[in-house]
Amino acid sequence: MKKLLLLSFVTLGFGSLIAQNNAYWQQHADYKMDVTMDVKEYKYKGTQELVYTNNSSDTLKKVYYHLYNNAFQPGSEMDARVSSIKDPDGRMVNKVKVGSNEIKESRIKTLQPNETGYLNITNFKQDGVVASVKAAGTILEVTLVKPIVPNSKTTLTLNFDGQVPVQIRRSGRNNAEGVEFSMSQWYPKMAEFDFEGWHADPYIAREFHGVWGNFDVKITIDKEYVLGGTGYLQNKNEIGHGYQDAGVVVTVPKKTKTLTWHFNAPMVHDFTWAADKEYIHDIVKGPNNVDLHFLYKNNPKYIQNWKNLQPKTVELMEIYNKTVGDYPYKQYSVIQGGDGGMEYAMCTLILGQGTFEGLLGVTAHEMAHSWFQHVLASNELKHGWMDEGFTSFIEDYALNQMSDKKVENPFEGAYKNYFSMVNSGKELPQTTHADRFDENRVYSITSYSKGEVFLAQLIYLIGKENLMKTLKKYYSDFKFKHPTPNDIKRSAERVSGANLDWYLTDWTKTTNTIDYGIREPRDIGKRTIVTLERNGRMAMPIDLLVEYTDGTMESFYIPLRMMNFEKENPNPAIKRTVLGDWAWAFPTMEFMIAKPKSAIKKITIDPSGLMADIKKENNTYELK
Repeated sequence: MKKLLLLSFVTLGFGSLIAQNNAYWQQHADYKMDVTMDVKEYKYKGTQELVYTNNSSDTLKKVYYHLYNNAFQPGSEMDARVSSIKDPDGRMVNKVKVGSNEIKESRIKTLQPNETGYLNITNFKQDGVVASVKAAGTILEVTLVKPIVPNSKTTLTLNFDGQVPVQIRRSGRNNAEGVEFSMSQWYPKMAEFDFEGWHADPYIAREFHGVWGNFDVKITIDKEYVLGGTGYLQNKNEIGHGYQDAGVVVTVPKKTKTLTWHFNAPMVHDFTWAADKEYIHDIVKGPNNVDLHFLYKNNPKYIQNWKNLQPKTVELMEIYNKTVGDYPYKQYSVIQGGDGGMEYAMCTLILGQGTFEGLLGVTAHEMAHSWFQHVLASNELKHGWMDEGFTSFIEDYALNQMSDKKVENPFEGAYKNYFSMVNSGKELPQTTHADRFDENRVYSITSYSKGEVFLAQLIYLIGKENLMKTLKKYYSDFKFKHPTPNDIKRSAERVSGANLDWYLTDWTKTTNTIDYGIREPRDIGKRTIVTLERNGRMAMPIDLLVEYTDGTMESFYIPLRMMNFEKENPNPAIKRTVLGDWAWAFPTMEFMIAKPKSAIKKITIDPSGLMADIKKENNTYELK
C-alpha cells in the first residue's frame, strides 16, 4: 500500500507537469542512501545510488554534485567570504581584540581538524563502470563514462564519508542550544540542470537549488537518539521514540546498540534530519490529516512554549492552505536544531529557546517556505526574493490574521526596510546573484523585504482579491516545478487582465524608485486644478483621496496607460471618479475638482500606504 501511494503521488505530480505545459521540462533524481553514524567521532559513512533522468534536449557529458560540508574548512570559499564581507553574519565570527581594536574573525578559520566538515567521494561508477571525478571545494565534477542522451536514464553510484562540523551555519554538531546533530546539506547532492544550463554554484552560506526526485534513506545510529526530518518513517513500529502506532509497545533488546531509521520522501528536492538523545517528540494532527511533529530539547524552561506552539502551527497551516493551496505531504516536522531558522523539505530546523513570540514567528516563516521553495522551487540563488519575499508576505499575512489586534497594513515593516535600503544608496537590483551582494544587510532587505513588497504592492496595482487569486493560480500551475519571475508575473496577468511586464522589469531588474508629488492646487473660480508630478523613474497608477472641509470625501483613480487596466474601487463606500490614463512619458498630470480650493481640507496620494513611494512627505497636501 505504501509503495502504491508513493507511485500515485509521483505519477500525479508528473501528469500535472505534462498537462500544464508540454514545452516545460525538468530533470529528475531518485536517491537511495544507506548511512552509518559514528556518534563519538562525529563521522559517517554511506553509499548512494542515484537514478538520474535527463528530460532535456541536451546530451550531458558531465554532471556535477554539491559537497556542502567542504565549506566548513579553513581556507574555503565560505571562510574567505566571511572574512571579506563588510557585515559578516554574527553567528559565523568571533570578536577578537587586536591591540585597542576589536575585529571579527571567521570561526571557520580557527576550526581544528576534528572540528571541520568534509565529504569525500570514492568508488564513483556510472552503470557499474568507474567514472572520472574531480572535487574542487564544494563541487564535484564528474566526467561520464557515456553521455546521457535526451530522454534517458543512468544509474550513478558512489561511496561517501563525511565529518560533521562544529555548527557554524545551519548544519553541524553541538549547536548553541546543545542539539547534537543538525544534518542539513550532508550528502552528495546532484546539482540542477535546467533551461539555463548547470547551476553548480559553490556554497558560501547563501541559498540552494535542487533536483526534484524521490529519496529512500536509511540511517543507522545509536539507539538512544531520536530523529526527525524529511520523509515518512517506514519502520516506526520497530523504532518507537513516539513514532509508533497507537497501542504499539516497542521494545528494543538491551544488546542492540543501534537502530536503522528508514525514511521515504516522494517528490522533494532535499533531505534533512536532526538527532538528539534528549528530544521530546510530540505529534499533533494538522489540516487534511497531516501529522505535525515537534522535536525539542527536554529543557523545563522552554517546554511550555513548545506545547503552546503546537495549536498555533495547526492554525498557521490552515491559513497557508486557504491562502495559497493545500500542503501536499502528510507530515511536517518543527525541530529544534538551527542557528536561527532554516527551511528544508517537510521540516524546519529552528532555535528553540527565547520568547514564545519569537518561536511562533520563526515557525511561521520557516513553515511558509514549504509552499514557496519546497513546492514552488524557484532558484533561490538567482531569485531569492521569490522565495524569501513571498514567504515573508504570507507569514505577515497569517500572523496578522491570528492576532487579536489586527492592523490595516501588516506589510508595513517590509516597506520601512525597503525605504531604509533605498536611502542608504547601497541598493542593487533583485537580479543580483545572491553571492554577489556587498553586504548581508542589502541582500536580506532585497530578498525578504523588497520581495514581500512586490506582492503587497500588487494589492495596490490589481486589488486584493486579484492578488489572492494570483497566489492560488501560481501555486496550482507551478507546484513541483521551478518557476521563474516571469511565471508569477504571468499568473497575475492571467488573473487580472492587466499588463505587468513594466512592473516586473522596473521592480526586479533595476533600482528605479517610485516618487509622486502634489503641487500647490490652483483655484479657478468654483473649481480647483490639481497637478501631480512623477519624480521617480518608475511609473504607477494613482489612487488619490480628497477630504473636504464639510467632512465628505471623494476618491480619484488614474490608470497607468501601459498597464491597460482599471482597478475596481477598493473602497465602494467612497465615491470614486476614474480619470484618463497617465502615460509614463508625461512627467505631470492635471485634473479638476468640482469645488473651490477653500473647500479642500486634504489631498492624499495612496491613502492605503501600499505604493512604495520613497518620499511620503510630498504625497499629501493640506490646506493651512
